[in-house]
Amino acid sequence: MMRHSDLSSIIRLNIGGKKFCTTIDTLTRREPDSMLAAMFSGRHTVCQDAEKGYVFVDRDGKHFRHILNWLRDGVVPTLTDSDYPELIREAEYYQLLGLIEGINSILNKRKDDEDSCAELTRTDIIKCIQSERVRFRGIDLSGLDLSKLDLSFVDFSFACLKNVFFSRANLHCAKFRDVDAEGSIFHNATLRECEFTGANLRGALLAGANLQSANLQDACLIGCSFCGANLRSAHLQNADLTDANLEGANLEGANLKGAKLSKANLKGANLQRAYLRHVNLRDTHLEGAKLDGANLLGAIR
Repeated sequence: MMRHSDLSSIIRLNIGGKKFCTTIDTLTRREPDSMLAAMFSGRHTVCQDAEKGYVFVDRDGKHFRHILNWLRDGVVPTLTDSDYPELIREAEYYQLLGLIEGINSILNKRKDDEDSCAELTRTDIIKCIQSERVRFRGIDLSGLDLSKLDLSFVDFSFACLKNVFFSRANLHCAKFRDVDAEGSIFHNATLRECEFTGANLRGALLAGANLQSANLQDACLIGCSFCGANLRSAHLQNADLTDANLEGANLEGANLKGAKLSKANLKGANLQRAYLRHVNLRDTHLEGAKLDGANLLGAIR
């Protein structure tokens, strides 16, 4: 156990078996609200290997050098499009919002520079949403940047929305019935009362999204990130949340009847008054979760 206060102090980190050395100044200066800044701010006690002096973090160390370089220089690394989702997931874990925004800007620019395979462009979408009842049912919009747009009440049912950027978009009451939205990014989006029945959202990023009263029944949510998301009173009956990250999410009053939660991360989640009757929680991570008033009758723990 140790406490740090000297900004020039050398810090040794063991990230999933990969070793790194840096300083407290690097870890705290650029992103002061991040998890790393909080760990080494001097306000918290950090667990350190007594023999070798490394602080262990249980994450994949593959992209941590990019994390450190971002914190040192503020430069987003040049990677392939397939590598960026992995880096975004790590940045989301460490709460590096500046890095997430930087990656999204690069990916958006790349999409602007290339010929889009989508049937419509962002400009086309903006023109369409100025009319009243907008429908994009069954249309291929894969790869588009629809971030920060007002798309409330829009019907996307049966559309192909793979890798679409919906970050910070207003999607209140939008319909996503049976869409293929694998790998899409809904970071900090407003999704209250949305319908995702039967949707494929495998690997999607919904960290910080507002999904209050959303309908996600029968949805494929494998590997999704709902870190810090608002899922209060959400309908998650029979949803597949295998390997999903719901750390710190608000699931108060949510209905999880028949949901698959194998290896799901619900650490610190609010599950008060949630319906978990007969749900298998044996492989679910529930450390620090609030379960007051939850219906756990017949749940396997």
